[in-house]
Amino acid sequence: MPDAKHIYTQSLQNTHAAEHQGLQQLELQVKGLDDYPDYAALLRQHAGTTKQQLARIEQALTEVGGSPAALREGVTTAVGTVGAAVHGVMPDATLKNLFAGYAFQGEQIAAYTSLAVIATAAGHAAHQGWIEESLQEEKAAAAGVEAIIESVTLRFLAKQQG
Repeated sequence: MPDAKHIYTQSLQNTHAAEHQGLQQLELQVKGLDDYPDYAALLRQHAGTTKQQLARIEQALTEVGGSPAALREGVTTAVGTVGAAVHGVMPDATLKNLFAGYAFQGEQIAAYTSLAVIATAAGHAAHQGWIEESLQEEKAAAAGVEAIIESVTLRFLAKQQG
């Protein structure tokens, strides 16, 4: 049975893979948002934040003797790329990506909340600072998406209706 330290390492790997997937989706989605400058700016900003989060997770993995899980990253990257590509060809891709991004922020909020508990159980309470920073960044990103849902939807309707 795995101990808390092993579970923490796996949780770090899972969080790294999810952030990596999220970054790729952000970068793919921003390319099609010329008519939605506020949404594009939000995605660019969060891509920068995600790169910082990835660096923090990589540092934590180094400290616990782990590394990003290549297979896990490969699978999540493929899934994320396919998902973004499928959404991208749909006429309502902008809205679908907006909804998916908002849901993903909720998932990351839950992941960092859980990661904080596991870190303490594994004897890595010193990691609480960067985990809390990442958690607050995800909450801010979710609030940012929530704040633009109405304006993006209205702009989408106007575009569709000519």
